[in-house]
Amino acid sequence: MYDAIDDPYTYENSTVLVNKLDLRDQDELDAYEAEISNARSGEPLPEGQLDFGHYCAVHHHLFQDVYIWAGKPRTARISKQGNPFCFPEHIEAQAAKLFGELKANSFLEDLDPDEFSTQAAHFLSELNAIHAFREGNGRTQLTFFAMLADNAGHPLGLEKLDPELMLNAMIESFEGDEEELARVIKGLIT
Repeated sequence: MYDAIDDPYTYENSTVLVNKLDLRDQDELDAYEAEISNARSGEPLPEGQLDFGHYCAVHHHLFQDVYIWAGKPRTARISKQGNPFCFPEHIEAQAAKLFGELKANSFLEDLDPDEFSTQAAHFLSELNAIHAFREGNGRTQLTFFAMLADNAGHPLGLEKLDPELMLNAMIESFEGDEEELARVIKGLIT
């Protein structure tokens, strides 16, 4: 659950996000969101240039049935356990910088697995810190990252992913230590 300031995304006097089915119970919304985003992830994903627009298109694809704002950067300030994510007024600039670096680094192509894992951990850590969307960041990050890894010649075996290990590595990377995230990524390369 996110902490948000002046949150226009939730129902009045509630922490439940406004959604297309008008579900007001958090557990029901969570179940529906997980089911539909999982189903959408099995469909062909949007093609693109591995840029921020492409990233937003992936979010839209996964969450188009749940939220009217799917694929659009958030406008509210959010944090998790008191740790703020990028302020919404800086999302576009920070994303342009991050995806510009990704392009300048040839989308992490032609790297050995160790260097790929190190650079990929940095990219994923920064992408997480931006947290472009009000909800669905983790699933979008992982889906987009799998596309990026595949494009770079390091396809991931997501069936090997330990969600708790990944979450802990992402938290450590948010605190500035990307080593565990690099190890997790390297372990996923097939």
